[in-house]
Amino acid sequence: FFSTDTAAALRAAEINADALLKATNVDGIYTKDPKKYEDAEKIDEITYMEVLNKKLNVMDSTAISLCMEEKIPILVFNILEKGNLKKILIEDNIGTLVTEKQDN
Repeated sequence: FFSTDTAAALRAAEINADALLKATNVDGIYTKDPKKYEDAEKIDEITYMEVLNKKLNVMDSTAISLCMEEKIPILVFNILEKGNLKKILIEDNIGTLVTEKQDN
């Protein structure tokens, strides 16, 4: 019942991390699988509940729920794109941010 995502979320909670970085092979969360559907739309910001309710499958529900409970933002980004880790450190706007609520 535990995945590497859950382990990462648990560790982030244990160390009081400022964020959890979810490295993947796409540049964020999409409305549907961008490798299968040309009309998939990238989401820049989304709430934990929206990820769970829409069953977006970016991480397992236990990991999302733990981050939600501990208020740990999740940044989903493409690890295969050169320079992305540096972009995160200098606060460049990449990937998808998952938080408690959106700023509108």
